[in-house]
Amino acid sequence: MATEPKKSSGPAEGLEPQHDRVPKRVWLWWSSGKDSAWTLHRLRSNPEVAVERLVTTITPHFGRVAIHGTRIEVLQAQAEAVGLPLETVELPYPCTNDDYLDAVAPLLQRAASRSVDQMAFGDLFLEDIREYRETLFAGTGIEPIFPLWQEDTNAVAADMLRSGLEAYVTTLDPQRVDPSLAGVRYDDDFLRGLPDDVDPCGENGEFHTCVAAGPMMAHRLDLERGEIVERGGFVYADLFASHLGSKEGT
Repeated sequence: MATEPKKSSGPAEGLEPQHDRVPKRVWLWWSSGKDSAWTLHRLRSNPEVAVERLVTTITPHFGRVAIHGTRIEVLQAQAEAVGLPLETVELPYPCTNDDYLDAVAPLLQRAASRSVDQMAFGDLFLEDIREYRETLFAGTGIEPIFPLWQEDTNAVAADMLRSGLEAYVTTLDPQRVDPSLAGVRYDDDFLRGLPDDVDPCGENGEFHTCVAAGPMMAHRLDLERGEIVERGGFVYADLFASHLGSKEGT
């Protein structure tokens, strides 16, 4: 059994010890990738919080998770494997910032009506993304928290791999990462092959992943790589599980 990795420095942000006995009710913004999966693992190690639900933005036009391009059926299998209900937010395509705000508003209202205390995110260091999320939640009564915030991304990547986390590259920026790496496993070989200016967690949007296994999941998802396509300046790898549906359609 994997052991809990040591944190980079002190208690993770948003996870400071509480003095009451009632755990904070938390929903987790789940991208389908390694960082949100690792955030779930961290949250579950803290008895002061209780993760109740996953939240994922999807694009019905493609039948996939927004940005990451993970098939919705794989997303649903992930939710089953981590043992949490899934709340999806449908985004139009294309999606403007106003469209995004309109789509997310009902989700925030539902979370507030259910007395959710905190919404967790797997962001690591992008200040503008954090500020955007904090503005989004202003006035809702829900606190956005960032358990991995400002941890060294080399250490985070190493901790993930030591834990047995298994993920695959779903999309990448071909201007930053070799296009041939689309669909490969996120492992030490992948990390060694990255250019020096590419973050090992892809925090600047250089690449995104789909998690298949790890200490946060009750069982492994057997994913296979299908078609590789380029769309909107990014390269996408179609990952599928044969028992979940057809290989066709990207």
